[in-house]
Amino acid sequence: MRVELTEVLWFDERHELSQRELVERSGLTEAELQELVDSGVIAPVDPERAPRHFRAECIVTAKTACRLRDDFELDAHGMAVALTLLERVRDLEEQLRDLRAKLPRQLR
Repeated sequence: MRVELTEVLWFDERHELSQRELVERSGLTEAELQELVDSGVIAPVDPERAPRHFRAECIVTAKTACRLRDDFELDAHGMAVALTLLERVRDLEEQLRDLRAKLPRQLR
């Protein structure tokens, strides 16, 4: 019998994570996180503030990056490209939903 433990985090939208917390909770290395920041995939709240802090929603992106790294053996650049494409797909799906909602019922 195998028991799997799952960690559940509940953050509100105002919560911020330090860079150290984001690294610890996501499974990324400091270097990988830095490359994702440099590529613009993950943005600190205030780039000039040290130490850097990130909005709580960044944990989702960082954990997704970690899964991409582990599942597909991607380097940080590959993770950044994949995350950018995933975000673009989400945006397009949202636009499609909005357009479909505006169509008359018989054309859907």
